Amino acid sequence: MKSAAVPVRMIVGLGNPGSEYDRTRHNAGQDLVELLARQAGTQLASSPKFFGFSAKARIANSDVHLLVPTTYMNRSGQAVGALAKFYKIEAEAILVVHDELDLAPGVARLKIGGGHGGHNGLRDIISALGNNKQFARLRLGIGHPGHASAVANYVLKRASAQDQQQIDNAIDESLRVLDDVVAADWDKATRELHSRTK
Repeated sequence: MKSAAVPVRMIVGLGNPGSEYDRTRHNAGQDLVELLARQAGTQLASSPKFFGFSAKARIANSDVHLLVPTTYMNRSGQAVGALAKFYKIEAEAILVVHDELDLAPGVARLKIGGGHGGHNGLRDIISALGNNKQFARLRLGIGHPGHASAVANYVLKRASAQDQQQIDNAIDESLRVLDDVVAADWDKATRELHSRTK
C-alpha cells in the first residue's frame, strides 16, 4: 500500500565512485544530487563516517541532508543507513535518486515505496533500513539494452550523446519539482514531473 508523502529530510544520489564511472548511466542519481548541491549554494564534502560526500542544503525552507555514497553501488545502504541513524531520519523522509532501466532516457518518475526491481543500490538500502521499503524514489530513465545479460555492462558505460542529453533534461525537470517533493506536496510534484518527462 502506498503511504502518504512526508517532508523529505535526506536526498541520496546513487552512483559508483571513481573517475572511470563519471557520467555513466548508473551515476545518474549522483549527477542530480551534485547539481542540486551547486544550485542550493552548498558543497558536498567528504564525510568518512557517512561513507560518502554529504552537505546540508536549504530547500523549500527546510534543512535537507544531501548524500552521495562513495561505497560501490551494491553497498549504498552502508552510507544511507549511517547518515539516517546519526540524524534520526526515518525511511519515509528519505528520497533516493537512481537510474532506472525500465524507463526511457528523458523520462523521470516519482514513487513512494516498492521493491528494488533488481537495482543493487536499492536492494542494499532496503536491507540497511531494516527492510523498510517506504522511502521515496526519483527514478531517472536510462533505457534498457534489450537483454538481461547485457545490463551489467550497459549501466557502467556512458550513454550516447543523444541519450545523455535526454537524461540531463530529465534531471533538470526533476530539480524543478524538488521543492514540492521536500515540502511533501507529492501530488503536485508528481503531476508536473510526469507531464514534462514523457
